[in-house]
Amino acid sequence: MTYRRLTDVRPLQWVVLIGGSELTAFLVIGAVGIVLLLFSLVVGEHLHGIFDALGGGDWFTGSSLAAFLGAMGFGGAIVDQLTGSTVLSVVGGLALGLAFGALTAYGMLRLRRSDTGGVVTTQELLNAPGVVLSDIPALGFGEIRVTRQGQMMKLNAKSAIPLATGTQVTVIDVLSATAVVVEPTYR
Repeated sequence: MTYRRLTDVRPLQWVVLIGGSELTAFLVIGAVGIVLLLFSLVVGEHLHGIFDALGGGDWFTGSSLAAFLGAMGFGGAIVDQLTGSTVLSVVGGLALGLAFGALTAYGMLRLRRSDTGGVVTTQELLNAPGVVLSDIPALGFGEIRVTRQGQMMKLNAKSAIPLATGTQVTVIDVLSATAVVVEPTYR
């Protein structure tokens, strides 16, 4: 039996040395991507500081790394099965990994920089458009629906004049976190 030094082994050949194949190597890489994705979902992006230290900034996240590894591994395995060529498998896997990693990074960056998803404050309810859900009697309370930051909110509403269900209204004052004063929206 001849022994080789690890430095003499080509990429992916290490798996063949321990009894696997190139396909096994790609599947292991894909599985590592899935495990990293599950880790990111459970733990969250608490490791983002590590990726910042590596120079990736907002683009290099655990989710984008998981997408890269998953697409590279499973994409490389598919190309390997279709072509039987290790070189094409590596090139195809890298291309798919880069594409999926970049798309995921772009999506994560857009989500981080979006204005939606935050907590709606009472100040943000001022001048918000809404619609009456249940009749509002004069100086009494009814219900309205307001959408802010992508969140639909049902609020108690009071008006100086009676308003029928379906009337478009604008919030003119906030009484509490669940009650507002409205007036009809004139168009």
